[in-house]
Amino acid sequence: MSTTRYEIPKNDEKLKASLLYITHSTNDGDWNSTLHSHHCTEIFYVLRGKGEFRVENETFKVKEDDLIVVNPLMSHTEIGINNEFMEYVVIGVENFELADSGERFGYTLSNYRDYKHEILFYLKTMLVEAENKDEKYEIICQYLLEILIINMMRRSKFEMRASQNKNDNKYCHFVEKYINDHFKENITIDLLSKISYMNKYHLIHSFTKYKGMSPIRYVLEKRLIEAKMLLMTTDLNMGEIADIVGFSSPSYFAQTFKKYVHVSPLQYRKNNSN
Repeated sequence: MSTTRYEIPKNDEKLKASLLYITHSTNDGDWNSTLHSHHCTEIFYVLRGKGEFRVENETFKVKEDDLIVVNPLMSHTEIGINNEFMEYVVIGVENFELADSGERFGYTLSNYRDYKHEILFYLKTMLVEAENKDEKYEIICQYLLEILIINMMRRSKFEMRASQNKNDNKYCHFVEKYINDHFKENITIDLLSKISYMNKYHLIHSFTKYKGMSPIRYVLEKRLIEAKMLLMTTDLNMGEIADIVGFSSPSYFAQTFKKYVHVSPLQYRKNNSN
């Protein structure tokens, strides 16, 4: 009989990373989603196929077993090329981000072909757990995330660390940027709460403190600024302007405009015409 015993030293170090979501996507043909950002770090892993990836102003090709980590608030998107197929997994991680790197700022790209059996085990197990939602599945997914991150750092040259900015301003900045990019669309406080992972009442309080107005009032401000510009520079009628800037009807547009600008849209156009 032979026995080998390995003593494991006690280690109280714990990762600060928290799992927010995991998604599984497949894309056929040419596609190009719009640049977007998140308040959290995102980890992308290409399961099959190839395509392109854009972070801020840099675009690069990605292929099977490539892993991309993108820090919070970095604009990014996936891009299809030449009718190529691409299947990938995305994980949202809170309170953990890439440490500063001299090679790239805010993101990193690595290939895990030699270690794919490890990475795929963690990812696919997380997907199964998230789909089936058996008892304590969220705890299993969280532990798998922590193991995955440790494995990623072990096999690559980059380092990750607890997020440096832990206050609400990071989340409010994300919401502000989202509104700036999407104010012409249907935006509700429930939607903003969902995409920012903030309780809606806490979001309203924090954003009001951050910006001096509630999120929905900020949406209205953006729409009214755009409406003023269109009133001064175009001959579009009220219905067309209301539709362009995101109001549900011309009457609601006129009512809101007069409430906050103190004159009707037509009077504003007259007062500011050349």
